[in-house]
Amino acid sequence: MAETFNNHQFELSIVMPCLNEAETLAICIKKAMGFLTSHDVSGEVVIADNGSTDGSQQIAVDHGARVVDVEEKGYGNALKGGIEAAQGKFVIMGDADDSYDFENLMPYVEKLRAGYDLVMGNRFKGGVQKGAMPFLHKYLGNPVLSLVGKVFFNIQQINDFHCGLRGFQKDAFKQMDLKTTGMEFASEMVVKAALLDMKIMEVPTTLSQDGRTRPPHLNTWTDGWRHLRFLMLYSPKWLYLIPGAILMVLGILLSALIIPSAFQLGSITLDINTLVFANGFIIVGFQAVIFYYLTKAYALKVGLLPNIKKLSRFFDNLNLEIGLILGGLMLLVGLILSFLSINFWAELGFGNINDIGEILRFVIPSITLSILGVQVIFFSFFLSIIGLKTKLLN
Repeated sequence: MAETFNNHQFELSIVMPCLNEAETLAICIKKAMGFLTSHDVSGEVVIADNGSTDGSQQIAVDHGARVVDVEEKGYGNALKGGIEAAQGKFVIMGDADDSYDFENLMPYVEKLRAGYDLVMGNRFKGGVQKGAMPFLHKYLGNPVLSLVGKVFFNIQQINDFHCGLRGFQKDAFKQMDLKTTGMEFASEMVVKAALLDMKIMEVPTTLSQDGRTRPPHLNTWTDGWRHLRFLMLYSPKWLYLIPGAILMVLGILLSALIIPSAFQLGSITLDINTLVFANGFIIVGFQAVIFYYLTKAYALKVGLLPNIKKLSRFFDNLNLEIGLILGGLMLLVGLILSFLSINFWAELGFGNINDIGEILRFVIPSITLSILGVQVIFFSFFLSIIGLKTKLLN
C-alpha cells in the first residue's frame, strides 16, 4: 500500500474545516465515509477544528473522523492545518455545512488519478439548488470574481473560481506554499496552481442549501472585497504595469505632438496646458511600472509568488550599476534641457518672456526627465536593498 500511494498511508483524505458545525457535521462525515466505503477508496475523514465550542470535536470522533485542532483562527488556517495533517496522496476539501455532495466525489478522484494537480468543482454546471446561493453571490460576486481571476491569471479552464469543494495532490499542495489565512485562501490555491503551470481540471458538482440554522461564516461584502483585493495584489501586471504603460504611452504620444508646436485636433488646440498633463501621465505611469517590479521582487523574495524564469532573467540583468547609469543618463538629459532653457532666458537678459510657451517646451520635458532619472536611481537602490545579503531568486 505504501508504494501504491507514494508513501502516503491513504489514497484520499477528505478534509473539512469546522467552527461550531454540530448541526451538520455528523451528516457530512457519514456521507464522506459512505463514499469511501461504497467506492472502495482507501481514505480518511479529517476535521480541522478551529476552536468549536458546541461539541463538534466529539461528534467527529464518534463518527469515525480524525480531529486536528488548529489554534490559529481563520478559514485558511483551519484548512492548512487539516491538509498538512492529512495522510492521503489526494486531498478533497469541502465545507461541513451539508451544502456539498460528499457522496459524489468520484469525478474528483478519477481526475486526480489521471494526474491532475488541482480539480475544481463547478456549481453552475452541476446545479445550484434554489436558495443555496444568495442572489448577489450567484449573479454578481462569483461571476465577476471568476472573470477577474480568468483574465488576470489566464486560467481559462476554471469557471467557478470559488467553489469550496475541490481536490488536489498532497504533493502539489506542498509546492503551492499557500500564505493567506482567511477566505482568500481559496483564491490563492487556484492562482498558485496556475502560476506554477500545474494541471488544472474542472468537474460539475452540486450545491445544496446550507443545512445550518445559524448564519454562515461568510460575509458577502467583506470576504468579497478580500478575494478581489487578493486577486489584484497577486496580479501587479494588471494593478500597476498595464495601467502604467497605457499612461506612459499616452503621455509620450501627446508630448511628441505638442513639443514642436501647438497641435490642432479639429477645433481643439493642444498646447502647453496639455503638455503639462501629458508629462504628468508619463511620471505617474512610470511610477506604476516601477511599483510593478518592486512588488514582483518583494513577492518573490518572501515566497508569495513562485520563481518565474522570465522575471528571474530581468532581475539578474538589472543590477544597481545598470540602474544608476540609466537613471544618471536620464537625469543628465534633463539637466541639459534645463540648461538650454536657462540659456534661452539669459539671451533675453533674464527679463520677461513674451512667448512663455516656447521656453516651457524645454522646461516641462527637462523636469520630467530629471524626475524619472531620480526615480530610476532610487528604484535601483531599493531593489538592491530587497536582495541584500540573500539571493532574490534561486
